[in-house]
Amino acid sequence: MTRVIAFAIALIDTGIVLRGQMPTADRIHGPGWWPTKGTAPRSDYADAAACAPCLPAQSASQPSTSMAHTAMDVARSEVLRGAQRLTFAGGGYSYEIVTNDRRTLYTVTNGTRVSSAPLTWAFGVGSVGQSFLFNRDGAFYEARVSYYESLKGLAFTPGRAVDAPRDLDEAMARRVNETEARRCFACHTTASTTDNRFDPSKAVPGITCEACHGPGRRHVDAMKQRQRVGGLAPMLNPARLTPDESVDFCGSCHATFWDVALEGARGIAALRSQPYRLQSSRCWIAGDARLTCVACHDPHKPLVTEARKYDDRCLSCHVTSGGEPTTERPGRSCPTGKSECTGCHMPKYDVPDMRHEFTDHLIRLPKTKAFLK
Repeated sequence: MTRVIAFAIALIDTGIVLRGQMPTADRIHGPGWWPTKGTAPRSDYADAAACAPCLPAQSASQPSTSMAHTAMDVARSEVLRGAQRLTFAGGGYSYEIVTNDRRTLYTVTNGTRVSSAPLTWAFGVGSVGQSFLFNRDGAFYEARVSYYESLKGLAFTPGRAVDAPRDLDEAMARRVNETEARRCFACHTTASTTDNRFDPSKAVPGITCEACHGPGRRHVDAMKQRQRVGGLAPMLNPARLTPDESVDFCGSCHATFWDVALEGARGIAALRSQPYRLQSSRCWIAGDARLTCVACHDPHKPLVTEARKYDDRCLSCHVTSGGEPTTERPGRSCPTGKSECTGCHMPKYDVPDMRHEFTDHLIRLPKTKAFLK
């Protein structure tokens, strides 16, 4: 708590206003449901299909989102099925991933010794990249190489490159302890931890309805009995959250302001947290409910990647060129008169480890594209 207070004072001195933001660790220990919380019994979960009768539109579109495919059994990986054989060489070792009708086999060799293991989980949709896990002696291991769409091939997993591995085991993979595995599966699957017990064998691959809205068994049963008032109580409706809570809600997996601040991440490392960058923006100071993650991104629909498509959201707060700010639209007009808001005020930056450009959600004047901390 002392660290939080000291950091808050430092931020206030820089002009950043803090309101209700909280670290995810505090959120999940609070009452009620919150994403990545693993206290509910497995029997409390229903299934995404149970939501379809009442919410047909969301149920039809959500399975096509990136979140719904952010983790999968390797047998369902389109990347691996499409490539069949992927190779890479680095650090004195050769890496190979071969997929056939029976399994996906990961093999590493230095020309003398060889080690192989069947991959079990694929993390990531594949549009940017995909990383892989395998099991050995009851533990999870992260493969030392990942797939990158920009390369159409393999390279070292982000942050896991080893120039001179001590041995074949280190060259092949990194052991993932249970604490880290819990955290990874919590954001890439649904119900991997229930009753405070981590059991990925019972996890639902990807993010489904209950990952965000909470276990739905009691809700579904009540709805079937037409008990609408009592039936709504067990479910969390994120639309009713305050702006601070709403951004922290997404930050449960994308990292909240405090998650990043307390970790001490800076520069490009902090850019990957959209909530942190958004809440560091001057626009955020006003606490306008129109400036949250879901104001631009509908979690039930596929991500829109064309920057221009978001400009209408900017103009819901900012007046158009030549106009005067109003109570409803307090944002000033762009002095350049351009209509490409997002491309200028939220530039993209290359994240080297990911071999991909990501949009910076720190909204600011485009004086320079030089990275701002």
